[in-house]
This record gives sequence, structure tokens and C-alpha cells, in this order.
Amino acid sequence: MPRPLLSLFSFSLAVCVAVGSVSAADKPAGLDKTGKPDLKSAGALAFGPDGVLFVGDAQGAALFAIGVDPATGTKPGAEPSRAKVDGLNDKIAALLGTKAEDILVNDLAVQPRSGIAYLSVSRGKGPGAEPAIVTVGFSGKLAVLPLDNVGYAKIALTGAPGVDAKDQRGNSLRQDAITDLHFLDGRVFIAGLSNEAFDSTLRAIPFPFTDSDLGTSVEIYHGAHGKFETRAPVRTFVPFIIGGEPHLMAAYQCTPLVTFPIAQLKPGSKLRGTTVAELGNRNRPLDIISYQKDGRTFLLLANSARGVMKISTDNVEKQEGITQQIGGTAGLSYETIDGLKGVEHLDRLGDAHALLLVKTGTSLSLESVPLP
Repeated sequence: MPRPLLSLFSFSLAVCVAVGSVSAADKPAGLDKTGKPDLKSAGALAFGPDGVLFVGDAQGAALFAIGVDPATGTKPGAEPSRAKVDGLNDKIAALLGTKAEDILVNDLAVQPRSGIAYLSVSRGKGPGAEPAIVTVGFSGKLAVLPLDNVGYAKIALTGAPGVDAKDQRGNSLRQDAITDLHFLDGRVFIAGLSNEAFDSTLRAIPFPFTDSDLGTSVEIYHGAHGKFETRAPVRTFVPFIIGGEPHLMAAYQCTPLVTFPIAQLKPGSKLRGTTVAELGNRNRPLDIISYQKDGRTFLLLANSARGVMKISTDNVEKQEGITQQIGGTAGLSYETIDGLKGVEHLDRLGDAHALLLVKTGTSLSLESVPLP
């Protein structure tokens, strides 16, 4: 049976946790610097070893590992019960001394053992926006993660698109240098674009950081377009076990779902993925998680135009790759969860819940729901 590669840490409810940065004296292994990280932007987030938060900096073409409070003083086995936070953008704006319309929440990550939510935020618009990390506790209390004197590590991405590089429509390619990231088995997997003909790229960078991975250029067959493509970046992905082997399950614009065997990611090489589903065009996938329920494994995919999809992975290892142009949908089956609307980001909250960032009109909220 396929199964998700769950967090390396079991979930438990924080009984007494102070959310903040870690002092230099207490910084985890692998954080070789002390001071203020020179973040140019804060985008994709992921947790690694306890006390380490990975932050993708697309504008700076760099990956940061930042020391945060480890999940200590926990109560194993407790189920989450957290307050809903309405008007989240107003509350963040008040913390950062600006207006709600100048706030953009770029990603959401839940600290696995404590359940504390971390949000990457832009204050302002465009490449000059100021980055920040905001935490949200179980009671709904918000705080800015202090970054003036923390333990951290940084590695530059080799071959990222230039600052001024643009696509045919004039959109910045640099903003897609990092589109998503995950930590697994001592490596940070990063999706994005490289400057090698602006290819879609998957990188695997060891932590503690040593050398930057040049990345594997990845190609997919896009059934809705009826052709092979190399330039569209992965929008969101999740590690996943297929046939006993670790894979990355990746969603692209318009919306092919593609698998890549991790063992075949080789720096400087090219890899063609297997398109296991076409989920509908005119849509941008926003965030994805995997989970188990009733002995089966599912994906939960938030989308810009097609709601939240619950995707069955039954027999995914036997799914034939899509190699012909199709109209509509094909491959793995799914259902749209009618009760979940406006979801922009999501992450697992324990074994039975998800934490959602929801947009209603111009207002954002943070709420937990049972996994469907």
C-alpha cells in the first residue's frame, strides 16, 4: 500500500512552550552562524530536526535554517484543539505596523511536536517587500519570531534565475527560484526554476549544509496541453512512498500530478516524471499534504480555482502514466470537499486534523478541521 512519508516526529500537544528564536548557546547542530539572517524574502517553510525551521528565500536565491524553540514540555498523544483566528491579516498588520492590504502570507508550516503554526509573511508589495515570520499559538495568540540574534545557517542556490529574469509575459522568474520545500532523511528537497534554459528543477541539499545541489532538470507530460514540458515549475509537492520506494508527488499548473523517484534525482541530470493524474486545467495548485484514514492513504490538494481535492492513492504504483492528450480529468480519482472553500495553504496538525489558511473576501483566517 502507498503511504505518506509522515513527519519524523510524532505529534503531541504543547503544554508549556515559549515560542521564539533559540539563543546562540542553545542552537541545534548545523546552525553555524549567530546573528541576523539576511533574508530578502520569506516563502516556502518546512521543519527539519527539532528546533530547526527551513525558510526558502526566492528573492535572495538562498535556503536558510533558523533556530526556533524546540518542542519541549509536551504531552504525548494529545489531540489538537486550537482557537480559530479570524481577521488574521489585520492582526499580522497590527504586529508589523502596517495595513492589512500590505500583508501577504506566503506559506504555513506546523511545528510537528508542538502544533504551533509558523507563517512566512511579506510586508509590502513586490521584490522590495520586507520578510517576517509570525507564530500562532493554540490560544490564537500571534507573535513575531525575533531574528536579531539567532543561530542559523545559509546556503546559496547554484544556478537560480537572475534578479531581472522574466518570462514571456513579463513576470519575474526569480520569484519561482523556490516554489516549495520539504525535509526528509537529512536532506532538504527544493522545487523551483534554474537558469539552465529556465528549467523546472528539483534539488536535494544535505543538512547540515555543505554544497549546493545543482539540481535535477525534470520533464513531464502535460495531458491537457498534449506535450512534454520542462519549463513549468512544480507548484507544490509532498514526499510519498510508492512500491516501497520514496518519491516526490508533485502538482503543476493546470493541474497534472506527477511522481518522481527520489533515488533518480541526480545533480546535473534530467529526469522524466510519471503523470499519474490530470486534475483539470485553468487552475493553480496551492498546497498539498498526505495522510492516512481508515487504512487508506489520501492527498489533500488546495487549488486556486478547483477547491480542495481529496485524492485517492489506491494502486498508485499500478497507475499507467498519462502520455496522450486528454480533455478534462484522468488518472487517480478524487472528490472535491464542498465544505472547504478559499483554502490557500494547509498543513497536517497531528494524525487526524489539518490546519488551514482560508481567504474569505479580503480577510484571512486560520482554523483546524478534521481530515476528511
